[in-house]
Amino acid sequence: MEDKIRVLVVDDAGVMRRAVSDILNSDPMIEVVGDAKNGLLGLEKAKELKPDVITLDMDMPVMNGISTTRHVMIKCQIPIVVLSSLFTDGAVTFEALRLGVVDFVPKPSGAVSRDLNEGRERIIERVKMAASVNVDNIRRAKLPIFAADEAGAAGGGAAPEALVLMGTNLCGPNTVIRTMAHMMRMPQTSIIVIQSISNKILPSFVEEFDKFVSWRIKALQEDTIIEPGVCYIGSNENSLVLDHIGDEKYAVMVGEAVDKPIDMLYNSAAESFDGFIAGVLLGGIGDDGAMGLANIREYGGVTMAHDNHYCVFPNLTENAIQQQVVDRVVNDHAIPGAILETVRGHLHMA
Repeated sequence: MEDKIRVLVVDDAGVMRRAVSDILNSDPMIEVVGDAKNGLLGLEKAKELKPDVITLDMDMPVMNGISTTRHVMIKCQIPIVVLSSLFTDGAVTFEALRLGVVDFVPKPSGAVSRDLNEGRERIIERVKMAASVNVDNIRRAKLPIFAADEAGAAGGGAAPEALVLMGTNLCGPNTVIRTMAHMMRMPQTSIIVIQSISNKILPSFVEEFDKFVSWRIKALQEDTIIEPGVCYIGSNENSLVLDHIGDEKYAVMVGEAVDKPIDMLYNSAAESFDGFIAGVLLGGIGDDGAMGLANIREYGGVTMAHDNHYCVFPNLTENAIQQQVVDRVVNDHAIPGAILETVRGHLHMA
């Protein structure tokens, strides 16, 4: 018989601890082995019980969720799934994802509310996925010292000459933060990212993210004309389709969720964008993205994948590499430089 996933629930509200525990214990593959009412007690329980996964609230007395995450990542290296009502606080959502939590799930509005029941499957799914991470590859994204006046303005309505597409899902925001924090802005280029992040969190996350990088960072939650010098981030809770709308302009159309949102974005861009495309596949679960990379390559673009030895979840990149649709495999530190080198090289030749 397969061992159950052992979970520690940390939340200052007793009614929420019971509710989350009941949800998790209702699944035959999960067992809640303990709970704690603040981060300090949670750290003590984590050392004692050695759970496979921690579910963690952010707004707690004694030691809050951000401080707890920092300590867990240093002392215990246990995957964390955040369940918090602070999803509109960009400083909290950005910092939690920067530190390497598996996901930040908006906490349902009440322990007996309809929201809690509707969120049941997502909570269970995220805990199961967290239990399968390569925990040694969980790391915080280091941010360079950056002055706000170093950021360039958007392209003022001009169409980009090059396009960088980044696709990822679970644990992807952390890798995206690391990549963008160390990538010099390219004023002739637009970046479109599709990643696993709740639409409830996306606006505040992007607003905070924009403070730390040389690119302008904007959320994709409605149809948007893209401009060079901007990195657009969308959630895989939606489909993203790039379309040529005339007058040398391109727009991302935001639609309903689909099974393979990375493939949909990559395919639409390959077929509609007249400039150079670099398709970058980061870590994640499943087999999304490989078909899209093949299409980008067929239309003359270059494809890259995050080396699966460095991924928290290696499935996405491993599949693409096996399908032989990747031109270049790069590790964590090499991704920003590889993108810059590739795009600049092709723009120089054009």
